[in-house]
Amino acid sequence: MPKGTNKHDPIEGTSGVRSRNLDAPTKGTDNDNSNSITSDPKDEATGKLLGFDDLDGEEFDDGSFDIASVTHRATESAEEFVRKIWEEGWNVIHHTHLPKWLRDNDFLVEGHRPQLHTYKECFKSVFRIHTETGNIWTHLLGFIAFITVTVYFLTRPTIEVQWQEKAVFSAFFAGAILCLGFSWIFHTVYCHSEGIGKLFNKLDYCGIAILTMGSFVPWLYYSFYCRLQPKVVYLVLIFTLGTICIIVSLWDKFSEPRFRALRAGVFIALGLSGVIPAMHYVITDGFWHAINFASLGWLVLMAILYISGAVIYAVRIPERIWPGKFDIWFQSHQIFHMFVIAAAFVHYHGISKIADYRLTMGDCLAEE
Repeated sequence: MPKGTNKHDPIEGTSGVRSRNLDAPTKGTDNDNSNSITSDPKDEATGKLLGFDDLDGEEFDDGSFDIASVTHRATESAEEFVRKIWEEGWNVIHHTHLPKWLRDNDFLVEGHRPQLHTYKECFKSVFRIHTETGNIWTHLLGFIAFITVTVYFLTRPTIEVQWQEKAVFSAFFAGAILCLGFSWIFHTVYCHSEGIGKLFNKLDYCGIAILTMGSFVPWLYYSFYCRLQPKVVYLVLIFTLGTICIIVSLWDKFSEPRFRALRAGVFIALGLSGVIPAMHYVITDGFWHAINFASLGWLVLMAILYISGAVIYAVRIPERIWPGKFDIWFQSHQIFHMFVIAAAFVHYHGISKIADYRLTMGDCLAEE
């Protein structure tokens, strides 16, 4: 092989690295007699990834280089390298490019995550902008908020909050934390694989049923504080219906897009089962008493928020009207999430008021 010839020929489709001929004429000799310098392919690969191939500075008349220019370009290349490493090479894609098991809402046109094959990639996508960003963060922030409220409530001195009240409220807190926790994790990892997506989708739906059951525990406990029989009957009724919802949620086809309306209907029906004990209270104690001392107004507001969110989720408004306009923000599922969080905090306020009323009334003998 003649001198001055780079023995690393560029080969497309293999390493993707082109070796550079670093031969330079030696002062006082002919070009034909110059020494050949061959770089290490590993070093060249790193240089190409970092963009060092383009770091040739401006050469002055005396043969020196513009170091500032080289430094500036090196900094830009390093920043680009960090960005590429963080993104790990994936970009959001069009709905039609998704595998069938990832297609859920045809009205969200672009901005979808592709299948991400590792949990690391899935959880890093939490900090990327795509169709699930809003769904993840709405319930992730709600999850953190309820953990904070729970810790505050359970760590209050016994002189302020008795252990019985802590136990009753814990049913609601546990339901909220599990529901919001399952939700944000599902929206984070469901693009991992079809099996993982189905598993966490089932947990997501189970979380809704658990939150509904947990929400009724403190309300029934304090509303029928001195009436054991109806309290037990209604608790058994709610938990039976909730268990049925969980069983239905474990059905594989329940998560398919064509059963979206059925899913909404099942959970709306579970929530509306609370109408029965509410009407019982109104009949026995009166409407005014139910509003002022049983937090019926807050219970109704909670129900309105839950039902409104479920209906918006089922009909997919607003993206159904303007396909492609709400791919990233303010899509129906995000609105549903925000309604769920609002309803949960409304309910927390309501059961706090009814608990205060019951505890100020003293024991049941004081009412006789």
